[in-house]
Amino acid sequence: MFLLITTLFAARLAQVQIVQGSELAAKAKALRTTTEVLPASRGDITDRNGQALAKSVTRYKVYGDQKLLDAWKVKDKNGDVIGEGPAYAAELLAPVINVDEDELAQLLTKSPEQEKFNQYVVIAKDVPSETWDAIKELRITGIFKETLSKRVYPSGDTAKNIIGIAGTEKGLSGLEYSLDDLLQGKDGKTTFERSLDGYILPSGEVTTQEAVSGTDITTSLDTDIQWHAEAALDDRIKKVGASAGTVIVQDIKTCEILALADRSTTQDGNTATTGRIGAVQDVFEPGSTAKIITMAAAIETGKATPLSKFTVPYRYTTSNGEVFQDSHMHPTQPMTLTGILSDSSNTGTVQVGELLPKQVRYDYLKKFGFGEKTGIELGGESRGILHPVEDWDGRTQYGVLFGQGVAANALQATNAFAVIANEGQMCQPHLVKGTTDTNGVYTESQKSDTKTVVSKNTADKVLKMMESVVVEGSGKTGAVKGYRVAGKTGTAQAAGADGKLSSFVASFIGVAPVEDPQLVVSVIIRDPQASIYGGEVSAPVFADVMSYSLQRLNIEPSTSKPDLFPSSWEK
Repeated sequence: MFLLITTLFAARLAQVQIVQGSELAAKAKALRTTTEVLPASRGDITDRNGQALAKSVTRYKVYGDQKLLDAWKVKDKNGDVIGEGPAYAAELLAPVINVDEDELAQLLTKSPEQEKFNQYVVIAKDVPSETWDAIKELRITGIFKETLSKRVYPSGDTAKNIIGIAGTEKGLSGLEYSLDDLLQGKDGKTTFERSLDGYILPSGEVTTQEAVSGTDITTSLDTDIQWHAEAALDDRIKKVGASAGTVIVQDIKTCEILALADRSTTQDGNTATTGRIGAVQDVFEPGSTAKIITMAAAIETGKATPLSKFTVPYRYTTSNGEVFQDSHMHPTQPMTLTGILSDSSNTGTVQVGELLPKQVRYDYLKKFGFGEKTGIELGGESRGILHPVEDWDGRTQYGVLFGQGVAANALQATNAFAVIANEGQMCQPHLVKGTTDTNGVYTESQKSDTKTVVSKNTADKVLKMMESVVVEGSGKTGAVKGYRVAGKTGTAQAAGADGKLSSFVASFIGVAPVEDPQLVVSVIIRDPQASIYGGEVSAPVFADVMSYSLQRLNIEPSTSKPDLFPSSWEK
């Protein structure tokens, strides 16, 4: 019997060690081998000065294994048990993760109705690295972590609409969404052998595929200018009882966007980001700000000069019987082309437009960017509305001359003024100044080619005419102390809550300094209650934001005086 039993044991031992040895060893290794994902760090988003607007931080989800915790014991040097099980684990853990000890003990303990052990329970989420280090020092068998990457926004609500937000897997809005392919990295993984209590076996095999971080994005935004623009807009929206507003600050030479603020009134009467990028997604009739396009077209085609003479009545009837009138009652006046722009006369502008064939009117609106996306690095940009000439009715063919019957987003309207200030050259507005790859190599963004919209001579003349608007015309409240400013006011009807044209959009867009234009700032206020005119509602915000931006960027004050074209002529 002894020999038989010994032979059976020997045979079984041979089977286990020789015949099935490799197979069983592989199974054993598989049981103690685990793989953890190493989350890739999403690329940071910063402003032009390196200030963080969005970044990723490492966080942990901590969970417990009830089976391992139930068997866990802590002994002293003499082998005596000084603590054991879920209750002792909760006693040690509770103060570290700041939870109630009794509730934690209950969570870690197997309930009577459970038929099996090995239930995993989450005991803490969003745990920072220093807290996990403290948990690890406790060496509690059965406490594990899952590494996570969390997106944080150090600048709070500043530029929130532009930066957007990111979910657990991808960007959901703003630059987080539109630049998701660049910002996303590639997850890595580590495979290792661990002991029963979850620690890596020193003698075990460890293989690691490192995560590849996403590309860092340097935006063209200046956080201070962005914050100031948002604050000024908030204040003005409240003062005039408006529903929403937009402020854009753009570098004329590079077309970089320094600030893009969108704010709206909330139900409690406060203001906040709109949750969307209204500056590129929402359109409006630009109103009188579009008159600079009519003036540029008339000068460029040789139909008029800044000194061309017009007799401008309060009410004017076109050859097809359409009647137009100015915003304020006035006697029939002798005005130059400059005076028509300065005083923002609709009837005068219609007379100027009658010198231009309908197709030419359309062509210049198109040249200045209406009806086309700007191409900025944001999702959901609207093309605006520019109907073909054949779809224009008897009134629209004249309305487009002063910004009615056509719609643009705020960035399109702003960029049209940048064209005039940039000697007739158009470039593509952009928010990405450059990128930094995982190796730390910075690459400046490739700028798009500029295109000529009007000649330098025409642009210079229109710019000079625009200065009259601020010095002696409808935009006096847009003046900036120490700097020569050129701009244009705008007022346009808009659809109200009743579905009728019962609302208004008040705007002011301008550039400075006139002698060497550096910045264009636009202010669009929707549904103001205190007044409907851009010179009263929006121009003061322009003056505030432009003044701050010029000083922030150390742009020297003007040293020359305005040399204006005459606004009137005498018979």
